[in-house]
Amino acid sequence: MTVLDYLRATEGLVGTKEGCNEGDCGACTVVRVRLLDGGLRYEAVNACIQFVGTLDGCQLLSVEHLADGQDGLHPVQQAMVECHGSQCGFCTPGFVMSLFALTRHNDGAPDDSAIDDALAGNLCRCTGYAPIARAAKHMYDLDPRADGITAREAETVSALHALADTQTIAVAQGKRRFFAPATVEALADLALAHPDAVLVAGSTDVGLWVTKQMRRPETVIYVGRVAALASLEETADGIEIGAAVSYTDAAAALARHYPDMGEVIRRLGSVPIRNAGTIGGNVANGSPIGDSPPMLIAAGATLHLRGSAEQRTLPIEDFFLDYGKQDRRPGEFVEKIIVPLPAPGTRFRAYKISKRFDQDISAVLGAFAVRLDGETVAEARIAYGGMAATPKRARAVEARLTGSAWSESTVRAAMAELPRDFQPIGDWRASADYRMRAAQNLLLRLFIETTDAAAETRLVGDRGLAHA
Repeated sequence: MTVLDYLRATEGLVGTKEGCNEGDCGACTVVRVRLLDGGLRYEAVNACIQFVGTLDGCQLLSVEHLADGQDGLHPVQQAMVECHGSQCGFCTPGFVMSLFALTRHNDGAPDDSAIDDALAGNLCRCTGYAPIARAAKHMYDLDPRADGITAREAETVSALHALADTQTIAVAQGKRRFFAPATVEALADLALAHPDAVLVAGSTDVGLWVTKQMRRPETVIYVGRVAALASLEETADGIEIGAAVSYTDAAAALARHYPDMGEVIRRLGSVPIRNAGTIGGNVANGSPIGDSPPMLIAAGATLHLRGSAEQRTLPIEDFFLDYGKQDRRPGEFVEKIIVPLPAPGTRFRAYKISKRFDQDISAVLGAFAVRLDGETVAEARIAYGGMAATPKRARAVEARLTGSAWSESTVRAAMAELPRDFQPIGDWRASADYRMRAAQNLLLRLFIETTDAAAETRLVGDRGLAHA
């Protein structure tokens, strides 16, 4: 059962709306509240693709809860009224919840870029967005934290602490089962006992199996309660990302060492999607158009797999065997990903080509790590998504670059090698010819950016650097 269906059909809270039912439109946005470092963390998420069982140990806030216990509207709602931010009103509850979550992360009025990022997952066909953006600033004039939710935070913290435990949740109805272990050992035992189970972290992909394909997985194992998989650690050698770490949590650490990774993640889905979705899940499902695998491959990341009796480590590019097929043995699951820090002299770039800036699947994603020794290419790791049945390295291109001078003639010769690595298909996102030409030109773009600082290769505006 999705959180959206639970709210509307079971609780009778119909303010949360069903629009796209796939995490795109934001009409179903709610706020999940969970413990973090002794305090509370407020996160906007899509109710339409979140499973109810994943909310164990959390507080759930819908639009009905905002004005609870106070006179009149919540300051966020009042700002929407005063700025005429609603017309037909269908999308309004979702916007309100995204704005409410924003107030919990910004002490003062955000700039236009922060507002655009926060609302990228909320679509409206009526207002043109300008009144809603004005409300996003005006709500700070009305003191959005002077509400009953803030007043009861100590009570909420106490209640969530009381709910925290290390017990495995097990719910069954007939042959269908839902498990939510709290330890990595319990997860390993469950994965071994149920090798055909669907493992879920953020359900940003599996949720669509239920809402769009009408599939009903027989056994689901939720990994989000496993503390070891939610660990994110920066060491002197690299970044260790647990399989249940969300994009939101991983983005800042990756961006500190690989700025382009941060920019691509900022365009991946929306804030609610990034709050739920995980890099580990993106890798584990093996999609050829996933955005994180090409970047991780280019960075030289290693994948750690775990079963009940053993652990394995392999280069992340070796995990992807064929379309829909990964090197994961029965009972194994992705435990963590280790991303090494870039070696001195490395030029790392990642470029996402899509029709929209936000919330769009890539037609091509190119990721490049070229390490120079003086003017000579000492090492090249180049990977693409959207060009083959799996995310894949461009070995012929790498071979042509390695040992050669980092020059335009070398790069153009390497571009000519790309058809040896890939034979892309055409679909509604891009033709095969477009994919090949774009992939080749991204290599040239890499050369221009690393040799001509004055060259204008990126769109610059309120949103910062764009890659399309």
